[in-house]
Amino acid sequence: MLTLKTISENPEAVIKKLAKKHFDGKEIIEKILETDRTRKKTQTALDAGLAESNSLSKHIGQLMKEGKKTEADAIKNRVAELKEENKVLEDVLQQAEQDLHDLLTLVPNLPSDEVPEGRTAENNVVEQTGGTIPELGKDALPHWDLAKKYDLIDFELGVKISGAGFPVYKGKGARLQRALINYFLDKAREAGYLEIQPPYAVNAASGYGTGQLPDKEGQMYHVAIDDLYLIPTAEVPVTNIYRDVILDEKDLPVMNAAYSACFRREAGSYGKDVRGLNRLHQFDKVEIVRIDRPEHSYESLKEMVAHVRSLVEELELPWRILRLCGGDMSFTSALTFDFEVFSAAQQRWLEVSSVSNFESYQANRLKCRYRDAGKKIRLAHTLNGSALALPRIVAALLENNQTAEGIRIPKALAPYAGFEFIN
Repeated sequence: MLTLKTISENPEAVIKKLAKKHFDGKEIIEKILETDRTRKKTQTALDAGLAESNSLSKHIGQLMKEGKKTEADAIKNRVAELKEENKVLEDVLQQAEQDLHDLLTLVPNLPSDEVPEGRTAENNVVEQTGGTIPELGKDALPHWDLAKKYDLIDFELGVKISGAGFPVYKGKGARLQRALINYFLDKAREAGYLEIQPPYAVNAASGYGTGQLPDKEGQMYHVAIDDLYLIPTAEVPVTNIYRDVILDEKDLPVMNAAYSACFRREAGSYGKDVRGLNRLHQFDKVEIVRIDRPEHSYESLKEMVAHVRSLVEELELPWRILRLCGGDMSFTSALTFDFEVFSAAQQRWLEVSSVSNFESYQANRLKCRYRDAGKKIRLAHTLNGSALALPRIVAALLENNQTAEGIRIPKALAPYAGFEFIN
């Protein structure tokens, strides 16, 4: 959530920046400023009314001591009138504050100056590429056929148990999942991240804190009887550890990593783009989360991007990094880099990670702050990234490493898997 100070100091600049996200902010920014004026005017009137009431109440006591009951009674009547007037003002103030809060939650984060112009994914900028795209023979199979051939993943059984988008991993398929999770967590720990094992269900306050609510409630599984939400990413519970917390500057950056299952009610189109592991309702992911000083957060973002890049490189996958344009960014992000790996059998790029800096947007919702060297309390910056999401990594690993004899496991992953070949 943007701070009111950010909006009120330069509303025209805010409207201009929101336009890069293709968000027309003129009307809502004007409503926010108008509501804030009402709030300030009401607060001033209430303060004056309370001050007058307190002053008159003290005077009543003095008049009673002096035996001036008639004068005291007249002032009592005025105090009673003020009490009613102040109650009305308190109600108006409370409503103005609620309206202001509700309006602020509808405004997306401002994009960084580094965000390119553009409306759709076609306008994203390719920052870097690496790895070698393998040349597969005409008999190459997509991962859903490989999974069936080697009995690694049973999509039909998942439909029987739960429904589409809930695969069952079996044998070496299940071991490959566990190997990737452990590999990603170990790499995160080696990079300085503290491992966290978070809950998979969160309350509405947590969903609000990281911006999933009220923006993405349609994508989240809601357990109505308990008013809990299954997490779409470990970002939500891990970042909310620091909700209503004041950190010390010397403890920054905070660096956490967590594995979790992730649950998303994404509605998708039909066809190969969503077939197999390409889009799931439940999937596994390792997430990295940082909380940092504003002046260092973009250096943290670079370090996080470098960390994710090292993972796809060690897995010997062809990769590219995209700088997302304004129209393709999330509601809460200030700058996002997407990682994609190439699926040789499908002949397409698959997104496997988003690494984002949210600046103070999430922190303002979370009231996540830190005490600087001068003892001043400031809003922190929050960042997170997938390091990595498993489904499309598995898809690319299976497809790109298929041979006539079976599927080769990358050298870095083989010790975790306990096997070097699937056949």
